[in-house]
Amino acid sequence: MRPNDTELLFSDRLIPLLADLRSAGWRALVQRVAAAGANSLEQTAFVLMMVRLNACASCNADSYRAMQGCLTCSQQTLKRFRGSDEDLLRLFESACRDVEAHLARKPSPSLAPSARTLEMDTP
Repeated sequence: MRPNDTELLFSDRLIPLLADLRSAGWRALVQRVAAAGANSLEQTAFVLMMVRLNACASCNADSYRAMQGCLTCSQQTLKRFRGSDEDLLRLFESACRDVEAHLARKPSPSLAPSARTLEMDTP
């Protein structure tokens, strides 16, 4: 177990460590995403794809997966993935579309902080 390797969701810092788990196409994708930068659409989509594959939302501190750490969980998930690398690339492309769609949505006015709320928070 790696004591500092468990996070709430898959972390973008782990992306480069997944490069050598599959084919050259997968390696090229991982290297491209890792080089894209933390705020890039590609890196956000890759994190979303891994969160979905790893089922991060159902992981908790007492689970075996959490005790093993996020890197080990991600490595096992990718090694056990029954689809092809082309399937993984399609999942990544789907995650890219999902992130783009989310970013294109206008924020709901009900979610925006009101001036009254901000005034009440200031001393």
